Amino acid sequence: MPIIVNIDVMLAKRKMQSKHLAELLGITQANLSILKTGKAKGIRFETLEAICQALDCQPGDILEYQPSET
Repeated sequence: MPIIVNIDVMLAKRKMQSKHLAELLGITQANLSILKTGKAKGIRFETLEAICQALDCQPGDILEYQPSET
């Protein structure tokens, strides 16, 4: 998939655990894991905003586009 999710990178930079982020967002750890692994089909802007607020970052710090090789 050409969209890379860098939540783990930002969690490491902020020295925060996934469990704590899930609690701040009000989502389950399982749903956060789906986001982190890139298996989610989409993300609500509301959720993206909450992630950016919790991690003090920009959407571009979380999502990255990498063209697939054809």
